[in-house]
Amino acid sequence: MTFPVIDPVFLRIGPLEMRWYGLMYIFAFSSAYLLINHAVKKRAIPLSKEGVADLVFAVALGIILGGRIGYILFYNLSYYIANPLKLLAVWEGGMSFHGGFAGAVIGGIIFCHKRKLNFLEIADIGFLTAPIGLMFGRIGNFINGELYGRVTDVPWGIIFPGGGNLPRHPSQLYESFFEGPLTLLLLWLIWRAKRPAGTVLWSFIALYGLFRTFVEFFREPDQQIGYIAGIFSMGQILSLPMIIVGSAMIAYLNRPRNL
Repeated sequence: MTFPVIDPVFLRIGPLEMRWYGLMYIFAFSSAYLLINHAVKKRAIPLSKEGVADLVFAVALGIILGGRIGYILFYNLSYYIANPLKLLAVWEGGMSFHGGFAGAVIGGIIFCHKRKLNFLEIADIGFLTAPIGLMFGRIGNFINGELYGRVTDVPWGIIFPGGGNLPRHPSQLYESFFEGPLTLLLLWLIWRAKRPAGTVLWSFIALYGLFRTFVEFFREPDQQIGYIAGIFSMGQILSLPMIIVGSAMIAYLNRPRNL
């Protein structure tokens, strides 16, 4: 199967270009705003619609800055040292989930400190929406024809531009499903169960680490890095600690209180 011809720019107005990848961010943050509004009402958290908008802005800023800085540091530092004018070219792709996650946490902590809100309680709601953003982000990667999978002989393999003449796993779509709808369903069930504050946050961390580590076995490692120790990709190296720490914190928060 040949990769469908998709123009990464869906709208041109004079010199301005609107790209599908950027549109995915708009979809993600808009969905987060709507879901957070619903969740704060359910839990009677003192946060107005304007406050939710401020929260989404703070976290979005953290995701964009953290994601870009994380990609530069973890994946392609030498390139950006040689091409400093490309540092801010986020429309060309080049975002790290792990950096974006750190940025989102920092943005959330600052917001909650200023509003005198319980960070863990807000983080549970905020990261309940994260799978939606991940789903849209991976769809954006697919449209861009980037972050494709390893060579395969499965019937649904796709020949990607820049990926040679052999079909590859559409690993972006695998990640979109596992990190998106499946993770959202599991987190929603946990949130509905009203577990201790922080449980959804740490469950997201553990689940993301688990699913990302799994899908990396189908995803082509970054060309400039390759395999670390001949076995693991950078994504797996960064995700394995998330599984360990996330699982440990879930167990700690939900430990029997009468022991």
